[in-house]
Amino acid sequence: MAIVLAVVLLVGMVGLGVFFFYRSLPSTDTSVNANASEASVEEERPENLGALYIQVVGESSNVHVREPGGDVLLDYELRQGQSVNYTSAEGGLEVTLEDPAAVEVFVHGEERDLSDRDPEFSFNIDG
Repeated sequence: MAIVLAVVLLVGMVGLGVFFFYRSLPSTDTSVNANASEASVEEERPENLGALYIQVVGESSNVHVREPGGDVLLDYELRQGQSVNYTSAEGGLEVTLEDPAAVEVFVHGEERDLSDRDPEFSFNIDG
C-alpha cells in the first residue's frame, strides 16, 4: 500500500512540475503587462499619453525602462504596432531604445523626435 501511495505522489509531483514549467514559458501573446499599475502594451494610442508613451512604427525595437538606480520596469522587444504607456513617472524613469528610428516617443504628452539618434539611445524623464 505504501508503494502505491509513493508512486501516486511521485506522478502527481511530476505532473505539477510539468504544468508549472509550461506556464512559465514565454508566450507569443502581444498583450504583455510590464507592470500592471504603471504600463501596458497596447495597439491603440490612448487619449492620455501620460508621462511616457512609446509606440513602434518600424519593424521592432527593444525597450528598456527602469526607475533611476532601481527596479527594471520593462525590458522587452516591442514589434510594429505595439506600444507601452506609463501614466506616471514618480521618481523619474530611465529609458533606453535599441532602435530610436523605429519608435514614436511622447514625454508628458509632447512628441520627441528621436529618429536621428544612435542605436541604444538613452534618456531620462523627471517625475
